[in-house]
Parts: sequence; C-alpha cells; structure tokens
Amino acid sequence: MWRATFSKETQSNKSSMEEIALIKQCIEGNPKAQKALFDMFAPKMFSVCLRYVKDKMRAEDVLQDALVKVYSKLPEYKFEGVFEGWIRRIVVNTCLDQLRKDKKLLKEIQVEEVSYRIEQHEFIAEKLMADDLMKLVQSMPDGYRVVFNMFAIEGYSHQEIASALGITESTSKSQYLRARAYLKDRIEKR
Repeated sequence: MWRATFSKETQSNKSSMEEIALIKQCIEGNPKAQKALFDMFAPKMFSVCLRYVKDKMRAEDVLQDALVKVYSKLPEYKFEGVFEGWIRRIVVNTCLDQLRKDKKLLKEIQVEEVSYRIEQHEFIAEKLMADDLMKLVQSMPDGYRVVFNMFAIEGYSHQEIASALGITESTSKSQYLRARAYLKDRIEKR
C-alpha cells in the first residue's frame, strides 16, 4: 500500500536545464550556486534523514555529512536520471552509515520467528496526518524503522536492503513485517 513505485521512465528523466546549470556552477566552486543547491534540496533531504534518525540534531548532522558528500561527488554525476534521486541515494546511504556507526542496527531474526500476526485486512493509514505518521515512524525501533523506510518509502527491494545493511533477505522481510505490525498496533490504539 505505501510502497513507492518508481518506473524506469520516471528514473530516466533528464535533469532540468536549471538544475544542470546549477550543478555545473557548483562543480566550478561557485558559492552562490552551492547555496542555491542547498536551499533547493536540504528541506526534502532533512525529511529523509528524520525518517532514519530520530533526533533532530543528529538528523541535521547526518544531513550536513550527506551534503558534503553530494558536493564532493558532483563531478561524478553523469546527468542521467533524476538529480534528486541521486542526492537521495547519497543521503540514505549516509543515514545508514551513521546507524552502523551507532551499532544499533538489526539482529538476525528469521521470518518464521515473527511473533506479530499481520491480519489480511488493510488498516486505514490515509486518515492520518503526515506529521502523525512521521511521529509513528520515528517511534519505531531502529531496525524496523530503517527497513520500513528503505522498503515502503524509498522503494528498495528486500534483496537491495539485505545487501546494503549486511543482513539476510529474510531478516529484511521480518523487520518489515514487524514494522507494519507496530504501525498497525499504534494506529488502532488511536
């Protein structure tokens, strides 16, 4: 239901002429262009950071680290695909790196061991305000939150998640099922 779907067409769209000019100016070291790029993408990317890192100050730190990486890797950008998607991937990877550093990531759990039972009927998440949903996602345990964000919001497959986090696919699936059950439980309590 929440899983983001990205078609090949959407991902292969070219960056706008304005973005291309801005990127080239940033590569040349133009501070005004760098500020404009920051203003254009920082708010969206901060939201991405907040989905992975609960604390606002830590999310700001992760965003800063991610944007430093973006600026340093700009010469590697090939002007293929959507520029925002390229930035988002760097931000998500930086968030994951931070979580690994904190050593609070996932435990190995098999799908068969999932104690929560997901019922067949869908719960009504559409009625939740975006802020309420964000708070619920932020309140999840770290392992659930990371996998939920990567799968349901960012659109990664369980295989990609497993590879990125150094876990098994079954652990990714398990954590996602637990995250859904966690959200369902919290929503029903409201």
